[in-house]
Amino acid sequence: MAAVAYVRVSSEMQAESGAGLAAQRTAIDNFAARSGLTVAAIHEDAAISGAKGMEDRPGLMAAVAQLRRGDVLLIAKRDRLGRDQMAILLIERAVARRGASIMSADGVGNGTDPGSVFMKSVIDAAGCYERDLIRARTKAAMHEKRAQGVRVGDVPFGWEVGADGLLIAVESEQLVLASIIECRELGMSLRQIASTLNERGILTKKGRSTWYAATIKSILDRAKSMAA
Repeated sequence: MAAVAYVRVSSEMQAESGAGLAAQRTAIDNFAARSGLTVAAIHEDAAISGAKGMEDRPGLMAAVAQLRRGDVLLIAKRDRLGRDQMAILLIERAVARRGASIMSADGVGNGTDPGSVFMKSVIDAAGCYERDLIRARTKAAMHEKRAQGVRVGDVPFGWEVGADGLLIAVESEQLVLASIIECRELGMSLRQIASTLNERGILTKKGRSTWYAATIKSILDRAKSMAA
């Protein structure tokens, strides 16, 4: 029986170190040897979230495309397929349409008996729960840092980073920021605000002379987040 292997890590750090990908390959090779499977190819998606669908994962797309009837899509663990139950369901359907099946090197959820089907549903749900938990913790941590005046991500319009790493208000940008907020409160559209700033010749944070509606939205969203 032929197998097409698929490995995935979600962060750039994991992708650069190669540790996560290497461990998955080892698990897949060992399982294949024990099970009499011949690994025809191995495809990978590095630094790609498990919440993304097939269309956003070139490695997975290539792996599924290579499957033939009777083949196996071999993964190290069930959560390597993804951390979104709908996305996983679509992957399973795509594999089934090619007459192939999915196997996990850890042996959990392999098979079509009721017990295996139940275990797969539990693992998929647990993966989604873990993803949502991480997102919630990250959001809370970022909110706390912003509340303390610590820079998170790009420096927001109206501020600059001081020597101590904290945000310091830039008076000239704060005046523009106040004007943007006032215009929005008066009912002006994002496009209208951008046009007004362009007409005044006011420069963006990066020193550009052209403002866009998306830029205005980003500034307003960031200001709202910092004020929360």
